[in-house]
Amino acid sequence: MITLRPSAARGHANHGWLDSYHTFSFANYFDPAHMGFGHLRVLNQDRVAPGQGFGTHGHRDMEIVSYVLEGTLEHKDSLGNGAQMRPGEVQLMSAGRGVTHSEFNPSKSEGLHFLQMWIFPRESGTPPSYQQRDFPEAERRGRLRLVVSPDGRDGSLTIRQDAALYVGSLGAGERATLPLAAGRAAWLHVARGRLRLGDKTLGPGDGAALVDERELTLEGLEASELVVWELAAQ
Repeated sequence: MITLRPSAARGHANHGWLDSYHTFSFANYFDPAHMGFGHLRVLNQDRVAPGQGFGTHGHRDMEIVSYVLEGTLEHKDSLGNGAQMRPGEVQLMSAGRGVTHSEFNPSKSEGLHFLQMWIFPRESGTPPSYQQRDFPEAERRGRLRLVVSPDGRDGSLTIRQDAALYVGSLGAGERATLPLAAGRAAWLHVARGRLRLGDKTLGPGDGAALVDERELTLEGLEASELVVWELAAQ
């Protein structure tokens, strides 16, 4: 079964410096019918104005994955990490028993556009950790590139949960598939562009839940960028 989550149905908050869309309940947006999908709790698509960002704040017992689409994301945390991320880079912060961090757009002229996704961890109270890696466009073009997994295979970042994240960039006419084993489900999010999922057409900000499907099959209708979480069905 494929269930669509249209972009316009998402929660939305515009704070001037931050324009944020929430696929699932988050902050002041609450919808009991959309509290997450399996272990996936948050999927936010954020645009941050030049020179603005999120001040130091805390997290615990959550796997936090960020993926930059446009601009630069500057990260600093209480573990001593300080780094900048650019398009194609993926960051995984395992908050564990507690960590504080800030996220900032260091540019004076360019906006920042990124996805932030939260996954419930397998265990609570573990030591916090930080990982970051660039996945060049050549690795994402015309395919689904594994970027996060429980075992770190194929150079992916290692997450503390039975969940895997794939990213892809599809041009018009390009196809990509992802097999789904029994008991597995998937959440697709289209960051930009248009593509076809089976006989359904999705555009920017649209999402889809796949449950009891044998595979996810995508075809680009125009230049598109997307993410797919593959995880245990709940």
